[in-house]
Amino acid sequence: MIAKIFDINSTLPLVPAETRYERKLLPNTKTKVSEQTIWMLAVRDDRDRNAFGDLFDYFAPRLKGFIIKTGMSGAQAEEIVQDVMLTVWRKATQFDPHRAQVSAWIYQIARNRQIDLIRKNNRPFPEELIESSGTESDASQMLAMDQEAQHLKQALSKLNVKQRHVIEKAYMGELTHQQISEQTGLPLGTIKSRIRLGLERLRAELEGLR
Repeated sequence: MIAKIFDINSTLPLVPAETRYERKLLPNTKTKVSEQTIWMLAVRDDRDRNAFGDLFDYFAPRLKGFIIKTGMSGAQAEEIVQDVMLTVWRKATQFDPHRAQVSAWIYQIARNRQIDLIRKNNRPFPEELIESSGTESDASQMLAMDQEAQHLKQALSKLNVKQRHVIEKAYMGELTHQQISEQTGLPLGTIKSRIRLGLERLRAELEGLR
């Protein structure tokens, strides 16, 4: 998706995000500047494509997950994410880290895009959008989702290699048990057994991390 966004006419050089962005903010805040804020400032001030790539990699999957939760299909969610990140690139000059967190700012762009599409298609508003109390709470939800993802990654690392391999294929690669069996050459019963045992271990690890 990111390749499509850079069908933008630009001859500006790729400038790496550096600590100068932290120095811009630190005199005005006691809070440590997040990595995402540094990336956003590099995009805003230097049109840094590398920093934009980092922003895209960080926010795109998180935004897609939230959009799907409101009832959109995966394809619709990807389209919205692409539009949102293109808007982030084009309107980067409007970002002010003293007024909003970068996550809240980007999430609000996504929310507005969803509302526009829902109105255009005369669809009922999802409860998640109606009940949203503001961008700060939305950003908090995104942080919570990110923490859950980190917990899952940590729990997966505790599984043995064979169990982790089939679970990743089933739940991240979205393959059926039969497809995994055909890919790996393992009997279907073995695949099912590894997934069952792996999920039991995964649940126990996740409980210990919460």
